[in-house]
Amino acid sequence: MSGSMAQALAHNFLGHSPHWYKASIVGFLILNAVVLWTVGPVAAGWLLVVEFIFTLAMALKCYPLMPGGLLLIEALLLKLTTPQALYDELVHNFPVILLLMFMVAGIYFMKDLLLFLFSRLLLGVRSKALLALMFCFLSAFLSAFLDALTVTAVIISAGVGFYSVYHRVASGHDPRKDAEFSDDRHLHSLHHAELEQFRAFLRSLLMHGAVGTALGGVCTLVGEPQNLLIGHEMGWHFAEFFLKVAPVSLPVLAAGLVTCVLLEKLRWFGYGTLLPDNVRTVLANYAAEDNAERTSRQRAALLVQGVAALILIAGLAFHVAEVGLIGLMVIVLITAFTGITDEHRIGNAFKDAMPFTALLVVFFAVVAMIHDQKLFVPVLHWVLALPADQQPGMLFIANGLLSAISDNVFVATIYITEVKQAFLAGNMSREHFETLAIAINTGTNLPSVATPNGQAAFLFLLTSAIAPLIRLSYGRMVWMALPYTVVMGVLGWYAVSYWL
Repeated sequence: MSGSMAQALAHNFLGHSPHWYKASIVGFLILNAVVLWTVGPVAAGWLLVVEFIFTLAMALKCYPLMPGGLLLIEALLLKLTTPQALYDELVHNFPVILLLMFMVAGIYFMKDLLLFLFSRLLLGVRSKALLALMFCFLSAFLSAFLDALTVTAVIISAGVGFYSVYHRVASGHDPRKDAEFSDDRHLHSLHHAELEQFRAFLRSLLMHGAVGTALGGVCTLVGEPQNLLIGHEMGWHFAEFFLKVAPVSLPVLAAGLVTCVLLEKLRWFGYGTLLPDNVRTVLANYAAEDNAERTSRQRAALLVQGVAALILIAGLAFHVAEVGLIGLMVIVLITAFTGITDEHRIGNAFKDAMPFTALLVVFFAVVAMIHDQKLFVPVLHWVLALPADQQPGMLFIANGLLSAISDNVFVATIYITEVKQAFLAGNMSREHFETLAIAINTGTNLPSVATPNGQAAFLFLLTSAIAPLIRLSYGRMVWMALPYTVVMGVLGWYAVSYWL
């Protein structure tokens, strides 16, 4: 009996994950305690950061919440951080959690409008390079004024819509009725090659869109949370912030858009895949039938969604309230005026966002541990000990590397605080202080596209419902982001070092 119970527990542990993955997580939990007791908390802290990145990299083997959560519980038990430190980190980042809870659900209720608009774009633009450029540029433009997670939620919702329509048709189901579209077993063998090509097509568009959020987000005071933080510390208003970072942000934006087109033309790093003709036909027929069969109630619902979208954009652009509260307003407006009144339909809107919200709590626990163990502080002290003319470039590199493995808002918070203290102590001029602030801002925004954990929008995409559908793994995201990382990182470093 005991043997069968042990086998059952071993089988249930992390479900259907591979045995080697389960053994790795158990090994991590044992190794962390050994390293803490033999080497010390700093080494154990760095080890746990690497292990958490491993769980993100293996997201398609097991959703990172469970193994990452086990690492978090162990970190608390080993006192690498405390429940209070985690709570303080959550309170500090509550606007992000609020955003995920309500804004992503708000976008869910706009899916009919998004599918309608993106269908016109997808079917109307035949050139893949032009389509990719439009995705990248529109994401950049919107992210300069709206939140990157909101923009990412929009393109994810559109991508899921396209995928579900084609998959249901190819599986012999009615695309307008709920049917499983994550299982390929009912797909005719003739459609498998088309589906793989369609997956590659969607992967490239979503990656261009995700990178676009970083290209645009760095440019303005409201583009990213750390921008607002740095602007507040520096006393910069919207126009002043834009002008201060423009020598770095605008050349990088232009280079990023050129890179987008070149990747599609050259078909490097997984880009350049065209939309299959049969998929285009399926989507075009669906759009035509939708237009022909659309009832007056459905047209009224599209109108309400359109008005809600305009209110959403205006509310975000003018920052009338926290982003999450604006998302809640969108939910109320759309459901109230489109006849959605039952709890079940409303509850479905929250299914996609809540797992990522829970994962983000685990992520913030890792951030709290980094803060408690002061893992990043020695890097800053080393940079500030360099000659003044080398500090901006090295600070850009340091922020980029650390942001690629941690939360870029957290990295920016630590570094701008330490640099401001050095300025107030009289260790640097105001001009040099501004240069370092720009280096911190651009360093946390640009090179951090190297990994999914470097950008919240990338992490959201990796753990979203569409990632397993289009086979978008951690490694594939790193590979597809690599050319952007090199272009944005090298040009950003050069601009910070020589153009400021």
